[in-house]
Amino acid sequence: MFDLSGKVAVVTGGSGGAGRAIANGLALYGADIVVTSRTLSTLEETAAEVEKAGRKALPISCDVADADSVNQMVKKTLDEFGKIDILVTCAGIALRHPAEDMPIEEFEKVMDVNVKGTLLCCQAVAKDMIKREQGGKIITVGSIRGLQGHPAGYSGYGTSKGAVHMLTKQLATEWAKFKIRVNSIAPCIFYTPLTEPILNDPEMYKIFMQRIPLGRPAEPEDLVGAVVYLGSDASDMVTGVILYIDGGTSAW
Repeated sequence: MFDLSGKVAVVTGGSGGAGRAIANGLALYGADIVVTSRTLSTLEETAAEVEKAGRKALPISCDVADADSVNQMVKKTLDEFGKIDILVTCAGIALRHPAEDMPIEEFEKVMDVNVKGTLLCCQAVAKDMIKREQGGKIITVGSIRGLQGHPAGYSGYGTSKGAVHMLTKQLATEWAKFKIRVNSIAPCIFYTPLTEPILNDPEMYKIFMQRIPLGRPAEPEDLVGAVVYLGSDASDMVTGVILYIDGGTSAW
């Protein structure tokens, strides 16, 4: 049920902690992998790891907030592999400020990458899935911050992830007739280079851990099982779901 042999998966943000772990996890279950990032050189390690697992890897430079760049990425993927079975939208940014001081240009940048970028990638991939009439699996990346507020300056990031959750449900309802399942994973804070300043700050660490019943941040590898499940035949009756990988935060 979880075998992904013969599948082609696109993972945006493939050089980041989550994207890299997810690309490797999908490869271990048999998928060939396309990884994207704005800077091509940052994808070299991910691509090498995928190939070490015995799968094909195609790194592509892509700005998810630019429609032309996304369409070119999808075209290159189809030219190489002929299809896309799975899309995981890991590309995203977090710019934190107190709400009263949030620069509007930074708010807009977060929305462009996290919301517009997610929609553009979903649209471009879904068009091919619809054309092939074979269905497919789309997994967006939301966040527990899309469900719950937080005092640490998440007016931009949290709002964008709430929008990603709603977008996921909307796409799931519209594309069900095409057998395209659209779900989201929504982690709590997890270890990446971007979160190190927070997790290395004792006071901030304490604030975050007080909200996670399991008492620890997630690791990028904690996301892999959920993505493999949502990308495989095991989840064929699942669509429109926000799957929280949050150590119990959403149950608090």
